[in-house]
Amino acid sequence: MNNYIPERAMFIFAHPDDIEFSVAGTAAKWASHGCENTYVVITDGNVGSHEPGMTREQIGQIRRQEQAAAAKVAGAANCIFLGFDDGSLEPTLTLRKKLVKLIRKHKPNAVVCGDPNMFFRGERLNHPDHRAAGRAALDAVFPASEMRLLYPEFEAEGITPHKVNFVYVVTDENLNHYEDVSESLDTKWLALKAHKSQIGDKDYSDRLRDRAATIGKQVGLAYAEAFRRFTVTPLPQQNGEKSA
Repeated sequence: MNNYIPERAMFIFAHPDDIEFSVAGTAAKWASHGCENTYVVITDGNVGSHEPGMTREQIGQIRRQEQAAAAKVAGAANCIFLGFDDGSLEPTLTLRKKLVKLIRKHKPNAVVCGDPNMFFRGERLNHPDHRAAGRAALDAVFPASEMRLLYPEFEAEGITPHKVNFVYVVTDENLNHYEDVSESLDTKWLALKAHKSQIGDKDYSDRLRDRAATIGKQVGLAYAEAFRRFTVTPLPQQNGEKSA
C-alpha cells in the first residue's frame, strides 16, 4: 500500500516548522493527489528566538504567520493552532480532549505525528515538546477518538466518534513504510523557506535532498520520507482508495 493516498489526513506536531523539516514532502504529495490535509500545530513556538528584545507574543505571532504560509505552499486545507506555550508541553488530558475533538471533526483516515519515545535524533537531542506532542496525538487517536461514551458533549455540536485507519509515526526506529517524495521535494523546501525567523538566509535544500536520498536508497527510491506505520482500523477491501 505504498501508493495509498488518504482522502483526509491530519498532521499533529508541536511547533511551527516541525512539519516542514520532517514530513512536508509527504504532505505536499498527498495534497497534490487530492488529500484534504489538516495541520494541527500545538504550540506557537513562542520561545523559539534568540533575538534581543523579541517577546513571546511577537515571536508567537510571527511563527503562526510563517506556518500558515508554509501550509499554503504545501496545499494544506486547514492549519489549526492550539496556542500552547513552547518549551513546556505535556501530554495532558486537556490537550488530548482538544485533539480528539479535532480528529472527530475532520475525520482523518491517516494521522501523522512524532515518536513519543525518541529522545535522540542521530547525534542530537530530541526536543521534549516533540515527544509530548507524539504521546498526545497517539492517545487521542486510540482509543479516545472512537469511544462514543467519552466526551459525549461533542455530539451536541454534531461531532461524532471517528476511527482512524493509519498512524504514521516519524521516527528513526523500526521503519516499515516509505513515501516516495521525488515529485514533492522541491515543494517541501519552498514550504520550509516560509519559516524565515528560524532559518534566515540558510539554504537547507541540499540537506533536505541528501536526507531524502539516504532514506530512499534503502528501498530503491530516489527520494523518500520514512515512517513507522500502524494500522488502527483496517480499510474496507472495496474502498476505491486513491493511488499516487
